[in-house]
Amino acid sequence: MNKIENNKAWFFVIPVFVVVAFSAVIPLMTVVNYSVQDIFGVNSAFWTGTEWYREMLRNPDLQAALLRQFAFSFAILAIEVPLGIGIALLMPKKGWAASAALVLVAMPLLIPLNVVGTIWQILARTDIGLLGWALSESGVDYNINANAVDAWFTIILMDVWHWTPLIALLSYSGLRAIPDAYYQAARIDRASRWAVFRYIQLPKLTNVLVIGVLLRFMDSFMIYAEPFVLTGGGPGSSTTFLSQALTTMAVAQFDLGPAAAFSIIYFLIILAVSWVFYTAIMTLQKDKSAQQ
Repeated sequence: MNKIENNKAWFFVIPVFVVVAFSAVIPLMTVVNYSVQDIFGVNSAFWTGTEWYREMLRNPDLQAALLRQFAFSFAILAIEVPLGIGIALLMPKKGWAASAALVLVAMPLLIPLNVVGTIWQILARTDIGLLGWALSESGVDYNINANAVDAWFTIILMDVWHWTPLIALLSYSGLRAIPDAYYQAARIDRASRWAVFRYIQLPKLTNVLVIGVLLRFMDSFMIYAEPFVLTGGGPGSSTTFLSQALTTMAVAQFDLGPAAAFSIIYFLIILAVSWVFYTAIMTLQKDKSAQQ
């Protein structure tokens, strides 16, 4: 007897496709259209082909911004992932203390991005800010407006404070999903704390860490509001990241063609690096599973 297929469920999916088309695909096609033209007005545009793409790839300022972006993204990942896992391991597992810890850890995530920049701008001031005053009193010549190292240190510290809780919460959820039978077997075998983490907890955290690393990389690669409010891209251009360079080009200079080409390159870089991250982590997980 032939089974009759019911395709009525597709009617529930169609609105999603319509929303995605209007919110993502159509704007993307508009950007692609702008990237191959020289825009002079509403009805004045001239075909340029790949000229803007070649110009953007050879632009030394954008190349420098790209290197700064990669340096920042890899620096915060190297700090936030281990720190987030460590916080998750220290958090209580049950009772009211666990609930209180979850609320306290999640609080930085609730603060808007521009407010985060404002908070740390005040903290970094040497006259009224706690961080700036403490460093100045310790004999450190701390000035984010004049010293690029100080500006980078403050931006990284700000991002670690703001986004490490995301890694901690994801890791905590992964730890809580591990069955107690694994820990009981480890106690019977008298496994050390490091052995439990190395052979039980860390492998079980791989899936949530993949999500956490991808989310943090994509978000850090598009960071804009926090460093813009904190340093304005300075001193000089030492903290000018790709998103700020793109915004300046598109809004301040109104170079729509080059900005569109730059945004497409920007999107492809994020897509390519995210794919490399995901492929490498999943390949490593498969190799470990095969060895076990």
